Amino acid sequence: MTKWVTALIAANVGVFFLQYTIPGVTEALILRPDLALLRPWTLFTYMFLHGGFWHIALNMWGLYVFGPRLETLLGGPRFITLYLLSGLGGALLSFVPPFYFVGILGASGAVLGVVTAYARVWPDQRLYFYGIVPILAWWIPAGYALYSIAGFINPSIGAGTAHFGHLGGIVVGYAYMALLSRHSAAKRFQRQASAMIPIASESEALRRWNAIPVSQLHELNRGEVIRLLEKVRAQGAKNLSLEERATLDRFSLS
Repeated sequence: MTKWVTALIAANVGVFFLQYTIPGVTEALILRPDLALLRPWTLFTYMFLHGGFWHIALNMWGLYVFGPRLETLLGGPRFITLYLLSGLGGALLSFVPPFYFVGILGASGAVLGVVTAYARVWPDQRLYFYGIVPILAWWIPAGYALYSIAGFINPSIGAGTAHFGHLGGIVVGYAYMALLSRHSAAKRFQRQASAMIPIASESEALRRWNAIPVSQLHELNRGEVIRLLEKVRAQGAKNLSLEERATLDRFSLS
């Protein structure tokens, strides 16, 4: 796993342990929108709390599956910013009835922001629901959005679920990636930098990259590394972007 995905899972599991060993932890960190001005820290701390084993297990599974490849693409600072902003978006969108006077907890908004960002970059990535049913990545945030809207219209659907918290994470995740993709100045800089920075010989690059322990990588990272190695063999190292080279370099040094 990558640095920030590991740190986030550890933080969530650690706080979950404290919830069930130290009285008052949940009450001190849970978000109550009507009390947020008096307890502003809860806009962030709520996303590290969970209501039970399956609640945290499903959220951490989603982070484990979708987080590493996205963090590798974005880099640590942008990835953690995406995660926290998505969680904050989930908190702010919960400032509406009937959630305004209800305690809200869970990393679902933050994790759905990560899932949505992943689906925006790799919408046609084929995944297997329960390891059997094939689905496309973009179906997941789309399905959650429809479920959340249905739950808001009909409260009997997913009773006890902060549906707008989910929607907030989805909206922020999509908007954040849209903002990054519009930075044409960054793309121009990358083209200029590519022309200025000397590229190592293809034989040297292939020597390092072929030594990557592909079989030991997370399955999502493994697919990306294999794709890039195939591109190198077909087109040469000089046809990789700086971002693609950085991805292979990162795994060759890990």
